[in-house]
Amino acid sequence: MTQEDKMTLPNDMLLADVVSLLSSGHTVTLRAKGDSMFPFIVGGRDCVVLQRSRSVRVDDIVLARLPGRGYVLHRVYGTAADTFVLMGDGNVCGTELCRAEDVCGTVLKIIRDGRYVVCRSPQEMRRVRLWKGLLPVRRYILALCRRWRRWRRGKGNKGK
Repeated sequence: MTQEDKMTLPNDMLLADVVSLLSSGHTVTLRAKGDSMFPFIVGGRDCVVLQRSRSVRVDDIVLARLPGRGYVLHRVYGTAADTFVLMGDGNVCGTELCRAEDVCGTVLKIIRDGRYVVCRSPQEMRRVRLWKGLLPVRRYILALCRRWRRWRRGKGNKGK
């Protein structure tokens, strides 16, 4: 995709259309923004393939509309009654609650550097379980990752 082929729209406008497409049975591919799902999804680099949510399970990545907050793309960390507990993989604390009817879609695949990562593959599920188990020390891991990314970006700009 060239720079001329790209279009940036406000989230509320774009995602309302995405939800409409998902509810009519289409799959939708979006480029991710932000760092809340790092390291599994890197904003600005990775794309996600969404489908309509038929049944949502713990460890699924979902697009949900949170009343008063807009849309989030976060992982389901648990369930409580008829609600889901959501948390971004790049977060160390802070969860959101959403009702089942607020879930607009589920991520099927992540497109990373031209390769497809199937979210429910056994290998990816092992990575997710490991990452969730590292929650007590995630703050330090994420800090190291962010420093590494800044260093790499700075190193790449030195020759310019």
